Amino acid sequence: MASYKVVAASFLLCCLVQTCYGGVLFSSLERTIDVTASPKEGQVLSAGVDKISVTWALNNTLPSGIDSTYKTIKVKLCYAPVSQRDRPWRKMENNLSRDKTCQQKIVSKPYDASNKTSQSFEWIIGRDIPTATYFVRAYAYDQNDMEVGYGQTTNDKKSTNLFEINGVTGKHTSLDISSVCFSAFSVVSLFVFFYIEKRKGKAASSVEQKVIT
Repeated sequence: MASYKVVAASFLLCCLVQTCYGGVLFSSLERTIDVTASPKEGQVLSAGVDKISVTWALNNTLPSGIDSTYKTIKVKLCYAPVSQRDRPWRKMENNLSRDKTCQQKIVSKPYDASNKTSQSFEWIIGRDIPTATYFVRAYAYDQNDMEVGYGQTTNDKKSTNLFEINGVTGKHTSLDISSVCFSAFSVVSLFVFFYIEKRKGKAASSVEQKVIT
């Protein structure tokens, strides 16, 4: 009886801890979605230029009805462990309400349980995506917008099928041209200003000489 009470108390304590922290534990989710993405392993893409094609579908080997609570599928771009190291703002947490692994949303679509075919989306990499190593993950959400399933393009250790994105850095040619044009306009304007002032000065001197004469 005593051991039963200890187990019950432990269970209640775990429930209380999870309630206090809120959110869903990633370790509690089942991998139910098959996800593929167009980048090849090790491929380097450019932010603001290249595109990523993503395809996802329910794993058809799973028991029927496992997707009964699915309402939405959200596909996200996620940092690989190598790009999370020593970066607390990208830190992985088991509690998904605090997890920073997948910060960039690729697409969100309603889940159609009657349509078992795969869905695809082509995404242009945003110019605000930082340089890092990535993979793609899809989450299934219920009607309360809580995670109830997932799938990803990499393995459980997040060590395969990773790709890189080079973020937008430095100045752009168009900005450089604009800067040069603006500088040239400023110099010309300065010369024009001095020329006009000089002409005004000469005109004033001429008037004064005529008055004196």
